[in-house]
Amino acid sequence: MGHLLRDWLRALGPNRAGIALVSALLLVLIGPRLARLGKGSFDDVLLDQLNAHIPEPLGQLLHGVYQVSGAQVSAVLVLAVLCFLARKRFWPELICLVIGTGGIVLLVDRLFKPWFARPRPELSLLEPSGFSFPSGHTAGSLVFYFLSCTLLAAHYPRLRKPMFVVSSLWVSLVWLSTLVSRAHWPTDLLAGAAIGYVWLSFCLAGFTVWKRHHRSSPLP
Repeated sequence: MGHLLRDWLRALGPNRAGIALVSALLLVLIGPRLARLGKGSFDDVLLDQLNAHIPEPLGQLLHGVYQVSGAQVSAVLVLAVLCFLARKRFWPELICLVIGTGGIVLLVDRLFKPWFARPRPELSLLEPSGFSFPSGHTAGSLVFYFLSCTLLAAHYPRLRKPMFVVSSLWVSLVWLSTLVSRAHWPTDLLAGAAIGYVWLSFCLAGFTVWKRHHRSSPLP
């Protein structure tokens, strides 16, 4: 067990391990303070300024993006990718994606949001339920799309660039849509991005170690 942990830390690397440590410290130290911010805070001012300068057609488009990127549609996309991986018999990739997507949902919705219990912004256009901090849309989209791209790019290298370009554009729209719809505060997105990046790094490091130790005995 000890050697697996050492291999995992080695695969994670000092830079990503450092980012994970700093993110955890900031979350613990700053998170509770952010949960108490509300009307008149810098988060509130940023939201007001953003919505004041977004053209109405773009705002309507982003509202649609937020709705499309919700839990039900996202679950269908995850299932579709899992079915593709199963059809291709990419079993290690399938397991990694299940752990990645399922884990980030549990971390954000079952651990962090109830812990910080930050109310959502007022005047939300779509009346989302639950707490605000950190953003599940931000963390979930980052983990699902970039983990899927990384796993698939190993088998389809010619599609690597277009997959990452399209995913990056879509994830950026999802993040912006949460602000325009006033579903999240800006700092919710920062925390969600940090948590998503750290969890994505953990999953990819674990996948690297798993592949290395099972290279001599691949799954059927």
